[in-house]
Amino acid sequence: MQTIQELYTYEILTKDQPDLIEKAAECLAKTFIGVEVAGKWVQEPIIGYALQLPYEDFYQFTKEYIEANVHQGYCAIALDKERKVVGALVGDTNVLEIMEEDIFEGTFSNMNIVMHVLEDIDKRFLEDYKKRYGKDMEDGEVLHLFLLGVIAEHNRHDIVQGLGDILVKRARKEGLRLVLGEATNPKSLRLMEKYHDLTKYVDIEGNFIVHKYESNEHLSSIPSTVADGIYIIVKEL
Repeated sequence: MQTIQELYTYEILTKDQPDLIEKAAECLAKTFIGVEVAGKWVQEPIIGYALQLPYEDFYQFTKEYIEANVHQGYCAIALDKERKVVGALVGDTNVLEIMEEDIFEGTFSNMNIVMHVLEDIDKRFLEDYKKRYGKDMEDGEVLHLFLLGVIAEHNRHDIVQGLGDILVKRARKEGLRLVLGEATNPKSLRLMEKYHDLTKYVDIEGNFIVHKYESNEHLSSIPSTVADGIYIIVKEL
């Protein structure tokens, strides 16, 4: 019987692997827009369910994100025995960017809604970060885990653990202060909490940093039984 280590291998992408970058973007786009895996429908509640963004547009967005940040060494993939990308976790160590204006157009214009929601909680986190540490966040201080997707038929949770382990280990080795993510649903929160000890961030006033879906006219269609909001989650290193 094969062990998990024999079933899958984990690698950090480099800029010289365009084919694997494309496959990682495909994996991520499928899980966000919607895909059937092992008889279950996998879909991200904002991008796939509420806004129903086009696959091709989100794939291109994801691919460009990886290409722009892969040199930092925080884009990891899981490969099966046939070298098929069956999981990806990609992030960066840039300061969280607050654009505040719309940057997407045409069929992908609803992505502006997603970015504004992220900017809402990211801005509040940056303000709390300055109060907590007495300084503004700088590049290279925080690992921002941005996109996670797994399309493997088996041992999906093990892949989540393997992908996170390789990036958190690297972040700790490089002396980063925190690992940060934005959890859009309870399932992703449970996975990151169980396998990587990321928990809902509590600001210095004792409050979660969250954007409630029910208060957003574009996202209020998301059932509360599926998810109630998007939370900042963190792990100290």
